[in-house]
Amino acid sequence: MSTPTMPRPDADPLGPAGTGTAGTGTAGIGTDGLGLQEILGRVRALAPRITARSQEIEQARRLPGDLVEALRQCGVFRATMPAEWGGPQLTSMEQIALIEEVSAADAAVGWCVMIGMDSGIYAGHLTPQAAAELYPRLDLVTAGWVAPAAVAHETDGGYLVDGHWRFGSGCTHADVIAGGCTVHRDGRPLLDDTGRPVTRIVLAPAASYTVADTWHTTGLAGTGSCDYTAQNLFVPARHTLSLDAPLRDEPMYRRSDTIVRKMPGVPLGLARSALDYVHGIVEGRSEAAGVSWRSSRHVQAVLAECEMQLTAARCAVYATVETVWERLAADTQPTKKERADAALARYHAFRSARTIATALYDLVGGDATHRSTTPLDRALRDSTTACQHVVGQRRILEWSGQLLIGDEPAAAFV
Repeated sequence: MSTPTMPRPDADPLGPAGTGTAGTGTAGIGTDGLGLQEILGRVRALAPRITARSQEIEQARRLPGDLVEALRQCGVFRATMPAEWGGPQLTSMEQIALIEEVSAADAAVGWCVMIGMDSGIYAGHLTPQAAAELYPRLDLVTAGWVAPAAVAHETDGGYLVDGHWRFGSGCTHADVIAGGCTVHRDGRPLLDDTGRPVTRIVLAPAASYTVADTWHTTGLAGTGSCDYTAQNLFVPARHTLSLDAPLRDEPMYRRSDTIVRKMPGVPLGLARSALDYVHGIVEGRSEAAGVSWRSSRHVQAVLAECEMQLTAARCAVYATVETVWERLAADTQPTKKERADAALARYHAFRSARTIATALYDLVGGDATHRSTTPLDRALRDSTTACQHVVGQRRILEWSGQLLIGDEPAAAFV
């Protein structure tokens, strides 16, 4: 397993990422050659400032505009932009590593980065001209819900879109918003050759939608995952896509699960941060009986078990994603067993993070309840909310079980 090495920079490398200029690069969206190590270095320089604003982010229930711009300058939102256009075109393993780093600073910010970097994935499913129209710069942010929750009525040159989507993570700061739709023709759902409804993901500038302030949640409050709507919105056909029909023939685009492969970076980073916090308070703490934490077999065992769980979860994620990536790089498809392994590793990462957060919360005890003095209450709530995403739900076990016995589940992204 070749998990990316991530050396720490000696100096603060935070500087302008550059936004490119229209008219340069194949798609007209610019280039300045940032790669994984440069982006990671900038993120690490920014991380203390992210962590220092965690309470502000949670209370605002969205990312502050200046922080979004700082992240943009780091280059995180360009992570999946094609190399041909000057983007980093990070592998799925590198994407996970980047999201881990951001999520260790703040899980809500990591979640927004994970969603926001889908720009390059969507762009790779469009013609170069259409990509340049929607993404004239490399560092633009995409948000949205890709499940077909709305209706796209066929019309001359495109679609008229009406609908209501939920869980639009990052829609409060996005440049482009996506929405999954069922296609209608002459007032009725359009069916494909198998009798299933035809679906499309529509992309439009964020200002085209109405965002409703609905995001009042247990955890991940800072993601701004609000509902959003569109009424009679015209979207040109060239600004729509299917994740099953990419226009670029490269590993990142050869399976529709590309947008979920990177998701485990959030729980892995969250769990690492919670563990690092508890390691940092071992000195100076004692149990009720006066036994120092350093000498406590109980404390030692809890920390060891949490480290074991995180190491196992992390290794499983990287190993299974790398197996899938190698298949795609060889222009073949992963086996059903390999697909199940990858989906189960994602599920396990989310569930393990919640288990670790709970164990550490219980270990610290009453002090863990104070949001202003420890990050453990936030870690517990963020990991709980993260597990409500479909990738952390029991349905993954059911769908993976179908794959393991040789069947094909009627589900996307596994």
